[in-house]
Formats: sequence, C-alpha cells, structure tokens
Amino acid sequence: MDPQHILMRERLRKLAELESAGVDPYPPRFDVRHLAADLHREAAVLSEEGGSVVPVTIAGRVISLRDHGKVSFAHLQDSSGKIQVYLSRDTVGPESFERWRDLDVGDHVGVEGSLFRTKTGELTVRARTFQLLSKSLRPLPEKWHGLTDVETRYRQRYLDLIANVQVAEAFKTRSRLIAEMRRFFDARGFLEVETPMMQPIAGGAMARPFVTHHNALHLTLYLRIAPELYLKRLLVGGFDRVYEINRSFRNEGISTQHNPEFTMLEFYQAYADYRDLMALTEELLPQLAKGIMGDLDVTYLGRRISFAPPWPRLSLEDALVERAGLDAGALKTETGARDMAARHRVAVAPEWGRGKVVGELFDALVGPKLFQPTFIVDFPAELSPLAKAKPGEPDVVQRFELYAGGMEIANAYSELNDPREQRARFLEQSRRREAGDLEAHTLDEDFLRALEYGMPPAAGEGIGIDRLAMLFTDSPSIRDIILFPLLKPRHGQEDAADAV
Repeated sequence: MDPQHILMRERLRKLAELESAGVDPYPPRFDVRHLAADLHREAAVLSEEGGSVVPVTIAGRVISLRDHGKVSFAHLQDSSGKIQVYLSRDTVGPESFERWRDLDVGDHVGVEGSLFRTKTGELTVRARTFQLLSKSLRPLPEKWHGLTDVETRYRQRYLDLIANVQVAEAFKTRSRLIAEMRRFFDARGFLEVETPMMQPIAGGAMARPFVTHHNALHLTLYLRIAPELYLKRLLVGGFDRVYEINRSFRNEGISTQHNPEFTMLEFYQAYADYRDLMALTEELLPQLAKGIMGDLDVTYLGRRISFAPPWPRLSLEDALVERAGLDAGALKTETGARDMAARHRVAVAPEWGRGKVVGELFDALVGPKLFQPTFIVDFPAELSPLAKAKPGEPDVVQRFELYAGGMEIANAYSELNDPREQRARFLEQSRRREAGDLEAHTLDEDFLRALEYGMPPAAGEGIGIDRLAMLFTDSPSIRDIILFPLLKPRHGQEDAADAV
C-alpha cells in the first residue's frame, strides 16, 4: 500500500477515537485574540526565561511536533507567521497531554496560555489549555517545507502557501499593489466602477473571446476581453474619470506571460490625451514601487529595473530600426515588412495588412528586449481600431505601450470619439474578420449610438496587474502570482487513485 495511504488510515483511526470519546474534531469556532507576528513584536523586550502574566490565545496549523517525555514543543503557523508552543503534562493534566501527543503535523489547534522565552531565547507560549480545531487527514508532502515541484505548487496552491513562506508574501504584495492603485486613483478624483463580465458583443480589444450561452434569454454571450467600450459609455454619461480593477478573459495560448483569465486596471480621463496618460503613468508606477517596495528600483530576474522617471519614448517603427536593425524604408510597405518577417522567421498570416505585420515584428524582435521602463508610441491604425489618429498621419494613431522587464505592462491611447470614423474602422475590421482574422474587432452598434450622443475628448489606459506583480515580486512566471492559474486537468484515474 502507498505509504501516504497508510498514514491517512492512521489519522482516520485517531479521528474515530476522538469522536468515540465525545471530542468534536471540527468545532465551529475558536476565539482567537492574538497573531504570532503581533506577539513577537509586542514581546520584543521580554527577558530570557522571563514570564508574562498576560494571557494569550492563538490558533494555527501545527507545522512541527517534538516530544520530550513529560513536555512537548510545537510550532504553530497562522496567517502572520509562526510561534513556538510549550506543553507540560503537569500543567494540562495527563488526559489532555496524551491527546496532545496524538496530534499530527497539519492539524489546526487553538492554545491559551502565557508568554515566556526559552533558554535559547525563543519566544514561546506556555499552554494552559488547547483545543483541536481541525484534524488533518492527509499528511503534508515529504519535505513539505521545501515543496518545489512546480506542477504540485500550481495545482495545489494551498500546499504551496503552507510550504513556501515567500509564496504567501508574493500574494500579499500583489494585494498591497492593488490597494495602492486604488489610493492613487481615488486621490485624483477617479470613480471606481464595475462593468459587465458577460457581454453580447466581445469588444474593446483585438482578441478571441470565450463564448457562453444564457438559457433563459436564448442569447449567446461572451466573457469580456476588455471593459473598454462600457467604460467609454460612462464618459458619454458624464463620468469624466473612471477606473475598474477586474478580470478579463482571452481565448488564447498559455505562457509565462499569458493566462486566459487575468486581472487588469483600466482607467479613462476626459479632456486628456495619451501624452497626459504617459505623465500620469510616470507618477503611478514610481508611487507603487516606493509605497510597496520602499524604493524606486526593483530586482527582476537578477537585473535592476529603475522606475525613476522620465522614461525613454520611441515610436514603434523607430524601435524596430534602432533596436532590431531593420530597414526603415522596407517597413513602410507591406511587401517590405513581409520580407523582413520572412528574413527573421517571424510567422505572419496572409490576411494581415502592413500594420499587423509590423506589430508582429516588434513583438518578436524588440518587446522582449525592453527591460528598463520604455514607452513605445505611435502605432499603425490597423492595430488600434479604437484610437484617435495623429493629426496629418491618418495611418498612425496616438497610442503608447509601456514595456518593463521585457513585457508589455500598459497599453493606452487617445480615444477615437468621432462616430463616423469609428464606424468606418469597425467596418474595416468586419472585412478583416470575414477574411479570416478571428481577432478583428466586432461592429458594436450600441457603442456607436453612444458616440453619436457625444463623447468628450479622452484617453484611456489598461495596466496588466499580473505582470506588474511579477516585477514587484521577482516572479518569472505569471502563474506564480495568480492564486489558481488555469492548468490542463489531470486524468480522472489519477484523482480517483489519490482518494482516501
């Protein structure tokens, strides 16, 4: 029999004995009054072997047990950290002491007692009473304190959080990042809103959507690929500064930088253009870095990234010339751009126009090399059907992407608010979709109707929170900072074999 199953059977035996003795192994509550980290902080001046008459009540998971005859030591881990517990047979009584000795690593217990320091100086709770709060039936993996198997870490994140303190800290950093974003925008008069996750038309970005169906309405719906078109409807309605932090979904591949379900900050400011948002972004990211990391510099993959502004600004085509050595003249024609793609083994589809080919060249040859924060500006209109064109350059739009750590972190542009031009752009996208481009934008008549009532000049930006969290936590994969990333399911037989 599998050794783990043997251990599980032993734990089930202990569980049965507890229940037969009238002990509830899963009581409904416990009055926790202290956290481990608070006790360590408040007891910093407690002398060696000195005692404290102040009662403490803690609870957590048993992560180690050491039996020494008539006394026992354990470490409990709660959400803030860990603390040692000391139990004496003379203090708790023979019956309770034996019940303590039947605990297993992984059980949750609550302890009441007082603080002291051992001869080695370790802060410890001298237990007067304890209560089993949850019996763990599965033993933690062997050498659980160093759980390294990537598949297990992602698939069973609960074990990852128990075993690896730095993982839990990364997710706490992610939460602080989002909270700091809210403080930033709230302080500048932006209103946080929520827009639909299920939409009758998948719009706001060029991507393939997930499709679902509403049975009662007999209606095909799409998980949103971006909140953009609904946020811009709010600009029409008179909300001049809005933001949303929420999930978007794109039916695309999975990689270290892509997850089909991801979190994005998207915000819009009326009476502003993309240059205003570049300036705002140069305020936002340094404030996030300073507030969360305590410094404008972060270390990512062994290299320093400085968020100290100002950051370089390069047009997309200049970046291809300066950073990838491509011929500026050749990039001006579709034939030349396709020739460059073939020469550099960059795959392009036959239905793509020049702008899409140039964009693909940039993604393959330049984007991954932009490690320090860099604005890439002025994109082909073909890539940006919702952006406003540059004056005198109808084939170029007022758009920027921010790169850092070799990843696109933000995407923004001056919003197209001329309903006639927007309709023409949508119709061109429809032609591309009919030609086979499944990422082309869909015509949205209601959004056009909203524009016809008048949308003020505005700029909008989306920032990938997952990727930004990667930078701030030095995580090489997006799966490291998504609690439950999408994974290919295991075979049912494996799950069945793993059951008790």
